[in-house]
Amino acid sequence: MTDYFEVHERDGPARVGELRLTEPLVTPALADDVVEDAGSLWPEEHAAPEGDEGVLTVLPHRAFPAGTAPEVQEAFAVDYEDVDFPSAAVVSRATARDAGADAYALSEGAGLRGNARAFVETVIDVREAIPPDTALFLSGVATPANVATLCYAGVDLVDANRAYVRGLEGFYQTADGESFLEDLTELPCACPACQGSREAFTHEDCAEHNVNALRAQLATVRERIRAGRLRDYVEGQARHGAWLTATFRRLDQQYGYVEERTPVLRRDELLAASDDSLRRVEIQRFAERVTSRYHNRFEKPLVLVPCSARKPYSESQSHGQFHDAIGYRAHKVSMTSPIGVVPQELELTYPAQHYDSVVTGQWTETEREFVVEVLARYLANTEYPDYVAHVPPGGYTDIVERAAARAGVEFRYTVTDHPTTDESLAALRTALDGESAYLKRTREHNTVRAIADYQFGGEGTEPAGDALFDDIQTGGRFPSLRVHHEGEQWATLVPQYGTLALTLAGGERWAESDVPTRRVDIDAFVPQGSVLAPGILDASDAIRVGDEVVFEGPRAFGVGRAAMSGDEMARSTRGIAVDVRHVEER
Repeated sequence: MTDYFEVHERDGPARVGELRLTEPLVTPALADDVVEDAGSLWPEEHAAPEGDEGVLTVLPHRAFPAGTAPEVQEAFAVDYEDVDFPSAAVVSRATARDAGADAYALSEGAGLRGNARAFVETVIDVREAIPPDTALFLSGVATPANVATLCYAGVDLVDANRAYVRGLEGFYQTADGESFLEDLTELPCACPACQGSREAFTHEDCAEHNVNALRAQLATVRERIRAGRLRDYVEGQARHGAWLTATFRRLDQQYGYVEERTPVLRRDELLAASDDSLRRVEIQRFAERVTSRYHNRFEKPLVLVPCSARKPYSESQSHGQFHDAIGYRAHKVSMTSPIGVVPQELELTYPAQHYDSVVTGQWTETEREFVVEVLARYLANTEYPDYVAHVPPGGYTDIVERAAARAGVEFRYTVTDHPTTDESLAALRTALDGESAYLKRTREHNTVRAIADYQFGGEGTEPAGDALFDDIQTGGRFPSLRVHHEGEQWATLVPQYGTLALTLAGGERWAESDVPTRRVDIDAFVPQGSVLAPGILDASDAIRVGDEVVFEGPRAFGVGRAAMSGDEMARSTRGIAVDVRHVEER
């Protein structure tokens, strides 16, 4: 059982944690700060048993496994005090396993630099082999330019060895890369090492600066993780080196590893600034759920419209005009890069109202193909009596035509110049002549059911919205809806995320239904405020951070929001696993 490391914030594989020494160290951080702390090393009683090859507690007087990088050994080659300290084990990709330690030092770290495939595969294999509430230490690799990518991959501790040595060799490092010191006319930094004149700046000063720059980047990374914005930053940082770009893209190819660790909702903006953004988990997940879980219930014509810069779309001027022309006589679906298609019921659901993208007026071919594929899948999996495209000529119409051809449907087009001209809006009204309007209440009920489809799943079975909310009443003012059944409240629509928050009655209905339930089994206690990982017996693998969950044990039943993934709940011994909303004692 680990006692000295706890994860507090998560952003994909990256985490902000706390290594509890004499002075707590917030990670991601420099391992150099561990060995400088009074609680710097790990006592002999934490060592692996004699003859247990492959893992070994880090101690200066013990031999390291064959192939252990010198940087790893040197990082811990100091004396320790005879008190209780955290434990660490040296492991390789081949030998990584749960050794009961608080931190794991990767022996082949320095040899992975420059090999994107080996680095990504090694970090993933080791992270999945060791307990989730332990720190991963990578030695001999970190620089100010690459440390954000290292942390994004799942590294918690690095050392300053490479940055310091490169400084002694005359390489001045920044977040953008490194330069020959002799080539610099000015020092582009205000750290203490750079305060003197350029002429008096020595290689020793350069080494000190490099370490300062590395520490500053780690602080930036921690703040980015707390804000849920590390991915945005890494997209930019990865452009500063071929190895970083390759590493970043290979991580995107490891969808399962990154998706399991990526929250299903956030309040912060998602910035889509390049074609690489299309591979983000949040975007791929939204597209997959819309095209596989969503179920259209309106039995009205489909009207495709362009997205708007303002979110949610319905609050924009252009979508207000579309709404007036449609008049509840059709089902409005927005087309957008980077997230594909957005049915009107999911306009609030993360990331539909949380993203921002670069608008140039031109679609890249990567954007076109992504939206074509998503739209084609959507059209193939939903049924409409008629299809209308109210989109501007050019990129939008090209996408609709390609998607329609793949799905085998035909559209009528109602825009000749711009979607909001009087002529175009009149053509849209005419295209819907003869269609009766549905009730506002129908839209509210269908919105609740569509969000349930998206949020709770049920692929291959009865849609979750029908199974859970087939007979409901709604109260409150949209979008702050309350969902009732015969006077009993089941859920509330949360406008900030576009998701449903269940009551105890709603949680019981979910648990008793055929819809796959994200369940947490707890020990015999009644949680107050949160469920901690030590009290969890098991958890559904499908749980992601931010998911709605039900938890149940011999003494309690409740509902809440997941603060860990299901796998992390089941394997962790520390940390908050579920934020409790409602609980009842049994």
